[in-house]
Amino acid sequence: MSSFLRPSITGHEITEPSRIAAQYRAITSHLAITPPVSVVIPAMNEAENLPYVFKTLPEWIHEVVLVDGNSTDNTVDVARELWPDVKVVKQVGKGKGDALISGFAACTGDIIVMVDADGSADGQEIVSYVSALVGGADFAKGSRFANGGGTDDMTTIRRLGNWALCSLVNRKFGARYTDLCYGYNAFWRHCLDKITLDCTGFEIETLINIRVVKAGLKVQEVPSHEYNRIHGVSNLNAVRDGIRVLKVILKEKSVSRAARRRPAAFSVNVPRGEVS
Repeated sequence: MSSFLRPSITGHEITEPSRIAAQYRAITSHLAITPPVSVVIPAMNEAENLPYVFKTLPEWIHEVVLVDGNSTDNTVDVARELWPDVKVVKQVGKGKGDALISGFAACTGDIIVMVDADGSADGQEIVSYVSALVGGADFAKGSRFANGGGTDDMTTIRRLGNWALCSLVNRKFGARYTDLCYGYNAFWRHCLDKITLDCTGFEIETLINIRVVKAGLKVQEVPSHEYNRIHGVSNLNAVRDGIRVLKVILKEKSVSRAARRRPAAFSVNVPRGEVS
């Protein structure tokens, strides 16, 4: 798969406008890329937050895949109003991990970006993730603690827990992460062929971070700023979810490479849930 950066072309230099437009996807007046980008947004009862989320998404992305976790509000209707071409996946299971796996299966882009639906992520940062990937990385990992990153939504206990778990992963798997439990990431679709996603909860973010390292994929951290959730209350529980993340870390240390490549309980290559 080839992908590259290309300088902008002034109007008088273009001799075949339609061919150029079909070949390159404009990002800014000075930058264009060829790989299509899919954005996966898991959401459950996030109708009030979606206007803020979609407002920041770049117009040049290839598709938006909204995974609806059986919302009881008008999440789906709002998404379709904001982004008429949105691809809606009705989640059949439960949990953020299950939602992401379902969303990945529905993507058609070469690059997949994971974005939360609570308004905490700035979609304008997607260009930084894409730049890291077309520059040679396999996996672009968002970090709130890399130089240039930040967070408005982390308590002291969560910050300490994230640091401790991140240090543990770095020591056990030879990673160099500055952040671990953050869901704003992007990767080439081919990465899904090299890792197995077989958990349904919040800890899937940690599982992905560990398995891309174990698979020998090239990882580049991207500074990212996490904002406060705009509306509603988060389902995150620092102690409960921290324990689940720790269990994943300890389990992964004992899993052999051969075992990891066995068929997954949830395949990202098989559609999961109704797509509309």
